[in-house]
Amino acid sequence: MAAPMKIERIVSTRLPTPYGEFAIHGFRESKSGQEHVVLSMGELTGDEPPLVRVHSECMTGEVFGSLRCDCRPQLESAMKRIAAQGRGAIVYMRGHEGRGIGLVQKLRAYAEQDAGADTIEANAALGLPVDARRYDAAACMLRALGVNRVRLLTNNPLKMAALAEFGIEVVEREASLTRPGPENERYLRTKADQMGHHDLGHLFE
Repeated sequence: MAAPMKIERIVSTRLPTPYGEFAIHGFRESKSGQEHVVLSMGELTGDEPPLVRVHSECMTGEVFGSLRCDCRPQLESAMKRIAAQGRGAIVYMRGHEGRGIGLVQKLRAYAEQDAGADTIEANAALGLPVDARRYDAAACMLRALGVNRVRLLTNNPLKMAALAEFGIEVVEREASLTRPGPENERYLRTKADQMGHHDLGHLFE
């Protein structure tokens, strides 16, 4: 298991939402000062692993409603599914904008996509990695909340491997599927065909 990073829980309070009341926990990385939050509902510890979504920040999708991606529908779906079960958590990773390249670089990649590139080609044209995200902070936050085993709500095999690397056992994976549209179909196809994301191919059958 990789060495854990240092992260501190600063505050926990309640967060009423359209999907029910969650607890929201604010964390800060000791070295970088980067802040993250975890939304939780119900008791996370116990014999049965909770449903968990590790979700990357996306201002364009979640704040402005961009149709280029499926980030907002995935976040809302995760909140609904956890609320329906009455138990689970969403680890919301800040600093993950554009798969970790940052907001302005993501906008530059959008411009490349408008010129015909897919998401991988756009990043390459800018000299940027396809995916620069790290998940050690996510694992640390889960452990701070007493969670060592999860049912992970994801299509991304890299998230599963990364959590395992940092000591979180993924006992089950549940798909996170949203309806594709004309603005994000190529984005979703690229994730399925070139990045190995599970289940997305079924959306186009």
